[in-house]
Amino acid sequence: MATKKTVVLGASDNPARYSFLAINKLRAYQHPVVAIGRKAGQAADVQIGTEQAAEEGVDTVTLYLNPAHQKQYYDYILSLHPKRIIFNPGAENEELAAMAEEKGIVPMEACTLVLLSTGQY
Repeated sequence: MATKKTVVLGASDNPARYSFLAINKLRAYQHPVVAIGRKAGQAADVQIGTEQAAEEGVDTVTLYLNPAHQKQYYDYILSLHPKRIIFNPGAENEELAAMAEEKGIVPMEACTLVLLSTGQY
């Protein structure tokens, strides 16, 4: 199975948060993860950073931020040139989806946890 480098935006070290569960599940499936959150922390074996670090070879950006908090990341997300952006429930954003499509990035309204569980990731 090919691994897909994934940037988790809205990452949290709180075990009750879906982003935390997604990081753990992505790592269980051996996907490399870059986690970016409002505060530093750790989920699984992944350090959660607060900086918008340049990354190469990003397959997927998965969003756990509501649209109001996504705006500050628009340029960053597009600069990563991911193949797709997953808008998890609550993160749906028509504006960013349209911007992604213009750049040839596939926007998906889906749940990362479900995609992993059903083998569709």
